[in-house]
Amino acid sequence: MVFNSYYCILKSTYTKMSVYAQLKEELITAMKAKDEVALNTVRGILSACTNELVATKRTPHDTLTDDEVTAVIKRAVKQRKDSVEQYMKGNRADLAQVEVAEISLLEKYLPETMGRDDIARVVKAKIADLGGIVDKSKKGMMMGMVMNELKGVADGNDVKDVIDELLV
Repeated sequence: MVFNSYYCILKSTYTKMSVYAQLKEELITAMKAKDEVALNTVRGILSACTNELVATKRTPHDTLTDDEVTAVIKRAVKQRKDSVEQYMKGNRADLAQVEVAEISLLEKYLPETMGRDDIARVVKAKIADLGGIVDKSKKGMMMGMVMNELKGVADGNDVKDVIDELLV
């Protein structure tokens, strides 16, 4: 009976897999499926994670936290979005399509972001807290305050757009 309760505690403790471990499993799955886009994308992210470890003066055998891996993935998604924009300007839809496929693969590992309506509610609450600031000259201050509160759960571009709409 002691073994069963110990097993249940261990099982409940280790059911959530880290993002890095999920990427490792995705790599194996992509290899087995011979999915070149997924394979190249996941290899690139794992390599970027190793580079992040080295950049932060850790050894490649250390592990990144989920937040650090998420930051690496967000950077990669942003780079790919910029690439899509450039490819579309250069009439290279074939290359843009590959980047879009990589973006959709990587976004599985990112946390859900807030919608514009939810961001608008937070911005309106901040405006009310500050006594009804409606001046565009305070946009930078407002942006900083809102991003501090919504760090990691809202896209910065969406926050900027909502603030631009609400501040006159």
